[in-house]
Parts: sequence; structure tokens; C-alpha cells
Amino acid sequence: MSTTVPFLDLAAQQAEIADEVLPVWQEQLGAASFIGGPQVEAFEREYAEYIGVDHVVGVSNGTDALELAYRAIGVGPGDEIIMPANTFIATAEAASRIGAVPVFVDVDDEYLLIDPEAIEAAITSRTRAITPVHLFGQTAPMELIMPIAAKHGLDVVEDAAQAQGASGTAGRAGSLGRVAATSFYPGKNLGAAGDAGAVMTDDADAAALVRKLAAHGSSVKYVHDHIGMNARLDAVQATVLRAKLRRLDGWNEARRAVAARYADLLDAVPGVRAPNTRPGNEDVWHLYVVRVDERDRVLSELTAAGIGAGIHYPTAVHLTEAYEGLGYRRGQFPVAEAAAQRILSLPMFPHLLSDQQERVVRELSTSTRGHD
Repeated sequence: MSTTVPFLDLAAQQAEIADEVLPVWQEQLGAASFIGGPQVEAFEREYAEYIGVDHVVGVSNGTDALELAYRAIGVGPGDEIIMPANTFIATAEAASRIGAVPVFVDVDDEYLLIDPEAIEAAITSRTRAITPVHLFGQTAPMELIMPIAAKHGLDVVEDAAQAQGASGTAGRAGSLGRVAATSFYPGKNLGAAGDAGAVMTDDADAAALVRKLAAHGSSVKYVHDHIGMNARLDAVQATVLRAKLRRLDGWNEARRAVAARYADLLDAVPGVRAPNTRPGNEDVWHLYVVRVDERDRVLSELTAAGIGAGIHYPTAVHLTEAYEGLGYRRGQFPVAEAAAQRILSLPMFPHLLSDQQERVVRELSTSTRGHD
């Protein structure tokens, strides 16, 4: 038996759904039915019911989903969108692609979620929207963010790419803002067999505009009302997503069990700061992110020992070369910057075995011993 522990085991998920998916794929190949169609329509209905929204529009990937969500509510060149500094660059990139300006703010130290007080302090006359990121599998503090948005007349665009099935005191992630965007990249809690994403909303007009923009700005062939893009969801991916959606709650429950085992195992390990769930949140543990000193050395030693650890994310977005032009400086967002130097993502997936977790923690303890 292999002594390595993978960071993620997508093969185990695919094995669970193979008997269900392969016959449908064969039908699609035979019918040459790849774009749109009944599988896409069914997935959109089923995911809308799951999230608790009126409309889901399946699209090509999570970055396109964010851009389409921004465009659907009228965000345009020069408009500012407030977002956390510790997120994947796509949250900002999607804004930049339409000429909007990402405005980064810091996060809280306990959960590394966007800080509502920092949001309020960053609002200007140019602010158009707030994009809370539901990070690592738990929901941002929407019960605090939504009143701020209402007070200032701002829209909220949720980045729910890491939170399929998560909820907080205000409700389920993806159903709380005016619009929400998600990614179904294969490693997500609900992942496709390639790139895919979706926009979720109760706003019928926004949903219709997303659907039109994602099809070259057209709802009737060769009639183009907008300059759009090619961002449609493939039927092949919808088939996978439907099969996985039926298993998502069970897989998320398995992730919670994995997280609970980690918490018990790490309790006696010095030098490791384990993650906590914000009160009122139902965490789906997309990632299990600890904080350690000398993180790069620890990661190197875990990798050498066959442990598939990772970093999400090693650089706060405001310090990336891509955003040098915005003029942010090191030290401006101390919590996000400090976390970026210490965060370490341990193996986390529904099929992770307890003996594998014990090995992960054993190697982690060996690496951090004497460095706390």
C-alpha cells in the first residue's frame, strides 16, 4: 500500500459516479448533443432548488461567472468593487476585465473572512458593489455585510466558489446577495470533469442578461443585443454535475468528519494553529487550512515525506505583480499578509481515511516540533 497521502483524490469521486455518467455521455456522443440541452437545463433547475434561488445559469467557468455577475448588475469601467485581499486572483481579475477597479480590504484574524468594518471604511462615491468571498468552505459574515450594502445602496456579488452547500446565519451561500458566482473546477466540493461555473440569483432580469451575455450577447441566433462572450456550460459537464450534486450533502458531511478528526489529532500538536468555524456557520471544509511558522520549510518537508499539502494563497492579491498599478503597499492589510506567510492546506477530501490523516498529522508534528 502506498504511504503517500494525496492532497485530493478526484478518482474516488469519479468512481462513485461512473456507472451513472458514462451511459449518458455515450448518448450525448451518439446524438452529438454538446451545448445546452436537457442535461444543462436539468442541472440549472436542480442547483437552483439546492441553493434556494429562482435562477441558475450554467456557464463555462468561475471567472466568467464572476464577470457575468458583475456585468449583469451594471458594473462598468471605473466602478469600484470591494473584496478581500486574501482570495484567488479571479475575484479581482473578473472585475478588471470589464474595466472595474478592485478595492481590497483586510480580513479578520480568526476565520480569515472579509472584515465588515474594513468594508465600510473602504466605501467611496465610486463604490458599486461588495464581493464577499466564502473562503475555505465557510460563509462570510453576510448578516453584517448586507446591512452595510443596504445602507450605502450597494449590490452584493457573492464569490461562492469554495462554498457549495455552506450556510450561515443569513442562509445558504450563493443565495444571499443580488447575484452570486461559483466555480465547478474539478477540485471544488461540487466539481465538474473540467472547467464549469454558474451564476445564481433571484433577479430574473439579471439571469436573463447573464444567459444572453454568455451566448455572444444573443438570445436569438445572429441577433446580438450586447457585446457578449462565449461562456456556455457544456452538456458533458452538466451530466457530471448532476450526478455529483446528488452526492454533495453526503460528501460535505464526510468533509466535516475529516475536519473533526483533524481537530482532535492536532489538539496536542504544538506550533499548529487549527482553523475554527465561525458561530452560526455550517462549514463544508473545501480546504483545511492550518497556520504554522516557517511554513515553506514545513511544506517542503511534508512534500518530501509524501504528504500532498498546498498553499491557498501564498500572496495577497494586492501584492501580486498584476496589481502593482493600484498602488497598494506591503503592510496595508496586515492580517491577510501575515496569514499568507503561515497558511498551509492539509489533504482534505471526502474519501480521506483516518489512518491517512494520522500520518499527515504525525509528519506535520515532526516538522513543527521545536518550532512553536
